Amino acid sequence: MGWFAFLILGIIAAVVAKLILRQKVGWFLTIVLGVIGALLGGWISSLIFGTNIYDINGFWSITSWLFAIGGAVVVLLVFGLIRGRRKA
Repeated sequence: MGWFAFLILGIIAAVVAKLILRQKVGWFLTIVLGVIGALLGGWISSLIFGTNIYDINGFWSITSWLFAIGGAVVVLLVFGLIRGRRKA
């Protein structure tokens, strides 16, 4: 899966993660953090399952989608915890 596919997957994962967490973060920051989370989730998926994340079939794999959404949720959750502590 190339960088463009990761970008699309990250944007979709960011939207899903934003809907799951219901955080009040701007859309641009959500998309950036979602792409970072998708990259992180894809990397972890490749370590666990030994798949090639740059393969075109990786984009259509449900495992890639679940790990990308999970990575985006984790990154947004950590960002929310850090941001919440700084304001308090």
